[in-house]
Amino acid sequence: MKKTFIITTLFLFLLGYSQSLKKEINQIIKGKSATVGVSVLDFENNQSIDINGNKKLPMLSVFKFHIALAVLDLIDQGKLSVDQNIYIKKEELLENTWSPIRENYPEGNFDMTLGELIKYTVAQSDNNGCDILLRLIGGTETVQKFINSKSIKDFKIIYNEEKMHEGHQFHYGNWTTTNAANILLKKFYDGKIVSKSSTDFLMKTMLETNTGANKIVAQLPKGTWVAHKTGSSGKDKKGLTIAENDIGIITLLNGKQYALSVFVSDSMENETTNTKMVADISKLVFDYFSKKEVE
Repeated sequence: MKKTFIITTLFLFLLGYSQSLKKEINQIIKGKSATVGVSVLDFENNQSIDINGNKKLPMLSVFKFHIALAVLDLIDQGKLSVDQNIYIKKEELLENTWSPIRENYPEGNFDMTLGELIKYTVAQSDNNGCDILLRLIGGTETVQKFINSKSIKDFKIIYNEEKMHEGHQFHYGNWTTTNAANILLKKFYDGKIVSKSSTDFLMKTMLETNTGANKIVAQLPKGTWVAHKTGSSGKDKKGLTIAENDIGIITLLNGKQYALSVFVSDSMENETTNTKMVADISKLVFDYFSKKEVE
């Protein structure tokens, strides 16, 4: 009887604590001309909170995380090798798209290891690298089928980067819920998606992400381990931002982790406001977990 009372009291305490966090997040997004999805998942006890967590929102480059997992699965199967050379033709390095590969190798027609190609695609969000990987593994269908096989259902990947650049309407074809994004992050971290060596490789790559310095990582203490993947649409001619996204695994100083996914969608706010919402939410959640550990 006493044990049941203690458990119930602890549950109610944690529930009240998490509801307080949710209320503070709502204050950050209140009054903004945008749809904001937020999901927080505590890896220690699998407790979660969300705001619009089951809403289907466009991923943009967040889908490169899913693509990398599908490529690494084929490496785990021995069908590909992280050290194998991939020949990159000049005609594959499309103009008018974000591509550090094209900037570094403007003439194309060179070999790059598959591991390096994955790093460019994830850590630097290279759009040409993304589509080269998709052609290598058989397209978006391969990614969809593989991630579905890991019991992740609330997402859809239809278009590659080249297709998305044909019009903003195609940005909505690749979507996920923030809850599903966090579940995938947790399963990935637990080694339930790809092998340990592949998990370690991709975790290291995501820790080296250099995009989105104004999002999840912006207000966190210097040196905080954040393995994340960003996505951004820019504005259309009407001033609409389809997506300003960031998903990641954050590690506290004591080694404990949580997942955070924040999607700012269909926003009429400016870029500074959109990214600050993500950064403010991230700082709030970090402080929540840090305080929780102290108490």
